Amino acid sequence: MEEEHKLPVVIVAGIHADARRQVVDHLLRAVPGSVALHHDLTGAADGAVRRLVRDASGDLSHGETPLVNDCACCALREDLVPELERLAGSGLTRLAVVELWDSVEPKAMAEVIAGHGGEALTLTNVITAVDPALVLPYLANGDDLAEAGLAAAPTDQRTVGDTWARQLEYAPVLAVVDSDDDADEEDHALLAQLHPTARRVPVGSGELAQVAFAGFDVEVAAAAQHPACALLPQEADEAGVTTLVWRRHRPFHPERLYRALEDLCCAAARSRGRFWLADRPDTLLAWDAAGGALCVENAGPWLASLPDAAWEMVPPMRRAAAALDWHPDHGDCCQHLVFTSPGLDRDGLERLLDSCLLTDAEYTSGREAWKRLPAAFDSLLDPA
Repeated sequence: MEEEHKLPVVIVAGIHADARRQVVDHLLRAVPGSVALHHDLTGAADGAVRRLVRDASGDLSHGETPLVNDCACCALREDLVPELERLAGSGLTRLAVVELWDSVEPKAMAEVIAGHGGEALTLTNVITAVDPALVLPYLANGDDLAEAGLAAAPTDQRTVGDTWARQLEYAPVLAVVDSDDDADEEDHALLAQLHPTARRVPVGSGELAQVAFAGFDVEVAAAAQHPACALLPQEADEAGVTTLVWRRHRPFHPERLYRALEDLCCAAARSRGRFWLADRPDTLLAWDAAGGALCVENAGPWLASLPDAAWEMVPPMRRAAAALDWHPDHGDCCQHLVFTSPGLDRDGLERLLDSCLLTDAEYTSGREAWKRLPAAFDSLLDPA
């Protein structure tokens, strides 16, 4: 099937449910022949996921799909593409709007649609709905999704803050609604600094319907979020909101960094990036923090640790990111962390981070000595 004959599909995500519904309602009104598909996971604990299909005139159909492996998101994945293919097969739908439930992240669903849509579907964009007045309260919320009634599975260990951060940062388009609680300059500055490359579109404008068809590349979107080559925010300071970009070419002392984690996590509403531990000199580590909760993960080897022959298998975006951080002695091994927050204590944060680096004496002792330093991060990176 030619691309122009495929059913265009746009994903609308966001934990701000009222804002999300405003965006979907606007698209249904603005694009004749559009249909919205929504899987409500609220009742997943009772064993089923409720499906609703509607257009601008109202509800078209209701249905349920059973849980898969006690996972509501798994059930959504199993049911989503067949339902979209059914809409495509009717030949009557001009645009399918997939409205994700509150805590469902758009990355996984975008990859499902792009990977399994076959000849019937084409993913045309991902939009996250945003109420600017709620950006900071949700980002600073360290509660587990289960405590907030938003868990998608019994094993869901995500927090409200980190889930919202990923929803916000993955989408190339942010649909911004008028808030009942008037957002101030600080709210808008925070939104702009968290995702400076996003296209911010007011809900209610004709532009929203246009961007729904703009096009979307899941591979580019995934690379933009991968810790090895993420498109991290740049330095900024506006309306009381600051973004600090901290880069160094010396590894962290694992024990000193571990002792500072709590202070570092609480220093900013949002921080992320990649970092380098002395006792694991070949391992690129990912830093992802929101709401006072930190996730540290092994993101594979630094490029400098790979044999030359392996470079041909590395995506171009990864090689380009490594080139920007390249050091004559250490290659791409580096610290590249970004902290964004209102009221950020920039000087104090820099001092704390610098104090966690190897001292001159520790640094000159060499890699073999570094590997013998206390392995303070084993509990986070190698859990039993």
